[in-house]
Amino acid sequence: MSAPVLALTSGEPAGIGPDLILKLVCAQVPLAARIVAIGDPDLLALRAVQLGLEIELYVLAGSDEVPDSRPGMLPVWPVMLEAPVEPGQLEPANAGYVLAVLDRAIEACNQGQAQAMVTAPLHKGVIIEGGYPHFTGHTEYLRDACGREEVVMMLATRATNRELRVALATTHLPLRSVAEAISVDGLSRVLRILAHDLTRYFGVSQPRIAVCGLNPHAGEGGHLGREEIDTIIPALARLREEGLVLDGPLPADTLFTPRHLDEADAVLAMYHDQGLPVLKYAGFGRAANITLGLPIARTSVDHGTALDLAGSGNVDIGSLQVAIEMAIEMANASSIH
Repeated sequence: MSAPVLALTSGEPAGIGPDLILKLVCAQVPLAARIVAIGDPDLLALRAVQLGLEIELYVLAGSDEVPDSRPGMLPVWPVMLEAPVEPGQLEPANAGYVLAVLDRAIEACNQGQAQAMVTAPLHKGVIIEGGYPHFTGHTEYLRDACGREEVVMMLATRATNRELRVALATTHLPLRSVAEAISVDGLSRVLRILAHDLTRYFGVSQPRIAVCGLNPHAGEGGHLGREEIDTIIPALARLREEGLVLDGPLPADTLFTPRHLDEADAVLAMYHDQGLPVLKYAGFGRAANITLGLPIARTSVDHGTALDLAGSGNVDIGSLQVAIEMAIEMANASSIH
């Protein structure tokens, strides 16, 4: 079986996305995949000069076969910038470029040119300022582009002695909107996707999922909020009847302890900053963001655009390496099913 092709998006052009890709291909890291970057070749060539890296860029036509990876060589599917770029300086005119790069990766996966996509960080604010006011992030964009009603954002780290996976019931919402966004049907969809893709991609035959409550102390029997009683408990009861193995709802302040994590294949947090601070404390820079529920395999780094580091050479490719490892694992699993 030939090595899978991974499409690496270059993300926000003024950020560290281009730097990460360039540093990766110069790092002598053996890869069990063929990688191809998506972005403006001139941007990548200029950033390589700014970083003092010697890179051989190979601009590929859509029908060209992606060659085997080797250090210092970077195949590129070209997408052209809309405005000049300076490291660290956001330019709203390039918002469409960032989304065009993402669209090219989606197209490649849908057409079988790539078996997975790995995304460098983008900057939500500048995309909104660039004329896309409803943009909320990679996860939601991929959901809509792939025609899915629901997808699940999950971060995973291998930096500890256990593989910690944290999925989210809601993603990029203001905190005041979270409670209204949680419903029995919505939680049921998220947990079905999570359980299904833990088996599909990671070989967990009967996933055991620990579920956070929304409120402190998981609502304290209704005294600190009724969302557990009215929404979360009924959703879990429905899914247990379907055969899912679920613990909870558990207080989030005690769920993330060995007593519960040792028995869990994944944790479902109710909102972004309930679960992700714990995971990033455990393994920031050594974790990957994974979108579940898509027809394609997608991973990403666990950090942002780091505008202050762009062009400096002072970037850590650890999270990109983990994202690539997990994308390879997911691509290989998809080829079996």
